[in-house]
Amino acid sequence: MEEQIKKLKEDFYSDFKEKITVTKLEELRIKYLGKKSLLSQLFSQLPNLDKEKKAIFGRKLNALKLEFTTFIEQKSKEIVTEEEKIDLTFPSFYPKRGTKHILSLVSQNICRIFQDLGFVIVEGKEIEDERHNFTALNIPLEHPSRDAFDTFYLDIKPTRDGGNFLLRSHTSPSQIRVMETIKPPLAVISPGRVYRPDKVDASHSFMFFQIEGFVVDRNINFSHLKGVLLYFAKKFFSEDVALRFRPHFFPFTEPSAEVDISCFLCKNQKFSNQKCGVCKGKGWLEILGCGMIHPKVLENCKIDSKKFRGFAFGMGVDRIAMLKFGIGDIRLFYENDLKFLEQF
Repeated sequence: MEEQIKKLKEDFYSDFKEKITVTKLEELRIKYLGKKSLLSQLFSQLPNLDKEKKAIFGRKLNALKLEFTTFIEQKSKEIVTEEEKIDLTFPSFYPKRGTKHILSLVSQNICRIFQDLGFVIVEGKEIEDERHNFTALNIPLEHPSRDAFDTFYLDIKPTRDGGNFLLRSHTSPSQIRVMETIKPPLAVISPGRVYRPDKVDASHSFMFFQIEGFVVDRNINFSHLKGVLLYFAKKFFSEDVALRFRPHFFPFTEPSAEVDISCFLCKNQKFSNQKCGVCKGKGWLEILGCGMIHPKVLENCKIDSKKFRGFAFGMGVDRIAMLKFGIGDIRLFYENDLKFLEQF
């Protein structure tokens, strides 16, 4: 064992003749002081020696272990001092932090406003059937939106009563699923992605975000709808905005309307030599569609339309964001350009 100790000591100092880095130092520490090191193997031989030799070589091995440990610790200090000392005056780089996408921020902001009014958030399914996406919403079979050119139908075995499966074309199916399972009174807001086979351009995309809202209770009327939407517009855009309701047609609401807000940037004031960058000089911005829930929709959900009434509204999150921030191209939301996204 005397020769083994001598050889181990020679090998140890021989390994340290080369230039030592932090990584190399750790490798040598494991080699000579680790659990499976040569030194540990010598320690494991002590029980096989007689009592006198066990005491002699035990002291020698302990002394060698202390010598190795002290040497490696000193070497470690020298490396940090000479090679890897942190220069606190050297310019540093701040790590980049991830942020929420602008559409997520806008959607959450909209939902938060309605939550303050007592609405509950319910997220629906992105894969729907024809019954919930069309039939229960009083959309007839001959309606253009049910055509394969306007809806992404899926190659999935049809259901018995729900018809073919599809990627939902609006968030209104959430309205049906909630009213089928929960009794009024109801006040629900439902955000989510929707899909339509539109040609992608500056104002259209095959996938975009919508938010559906609806209320069902006794004695609900159009004035309640106007009050809720005016509260939303003032909170989200500006306290100075006004609303304009224009008659429209939706199969699932009667009466129906499209809603415009007065331009929150130019406030209907004409610029001297240029048009407003948001409303293009029109003074009004279309933001959503709405109306009183059609009695047939209530009946399809087994809600007595003679006792209960309701209103519903739907808005495109992408469009709301474009109006809010003066963005002229919907494609910017999905191109993952950090220079654009980091502005929000």
